[in-house]
Amino acid sequence: MKKILIALLSVTILTSCGEEKSTNSVEITGNIKGLKKGKLYIQKVQDSTLVILDSIILNGSSNFVSNIKLDSPEMLYLYVDRGVSNSVDNNLLFFAEPGKMTIDTELELFLAKAKVTGSKNNELYLEYKDIISEFNYEQLELVKDELMALKGKKVISKEDNIKKQDVLLRRRYLYAANFAVTHSDYEVSPYIALTDIFDINMKYLDTIQKSMSPKVAKSKYGLKLKEYVADRKKEE
Repeated sequence: MKKILIALLSVTILTSCGEEKSTNSVEITGNIKGLKKGKLYIQKVQDSTLVILDSIILNGSSNFVSNIKLDSPEMLYLYVDRGVSNSVDNNLLFFAEPGKMTIDTELELFLAKAKVTGSKNNELYLEYKDIISEFNYEQLELVKDELMALKGKKVISKEDNIKKQDVLLRRRYLYAANFAVTHSDYEVSPYIALTDIFDINMKYLDTIQKSMSPKVAKSKYGLKLKEYVADRKKEE
């Protein structure tokens, strides 16, 4: 009986260790159609510098697998080394989170054809970026009108144009802040606050920070947001 209990205890310990390991890592499998030979790198930003977490050599197959230690959801990059035919279209930004993820794309349209699954944070971030791209388009149109006016090819009111740009910027910031609060159960919330609206009015950042769930508050970006808000309060 004693031996049975010891055996059961050993199995329990091994199982718990396995579970702990899985919650602190991400397994990324994927396929890059058209790339049979080359190198891939999984990277992250650390102290304002891109560092390599994993390097993968492809030789005969476009499929790849990568296992990375990841304590909490974090924005990573999948970089493809095209060799002599390198391109600006070679670094895919994706929101990784512990568990299993897949990345499928094509070499010729590396960013445009990319499909990332297995990460709710990435799904939300893409949803957010889709709306932000609409704000960016409106901004470009206003800037375009301004440049056309300077060249004498269009007549506009400079004051009205500036007002429209200011209103558009406020709308963009308010949308980002509202998105972060609405999705405060996910790490994408503090990430957006830190990267897109870090200079927004303090009351909005404070609201985002206080709305974070306990899990998100303890994550990498949650802790960074807390530190950033505290520093800004000291300065103000």
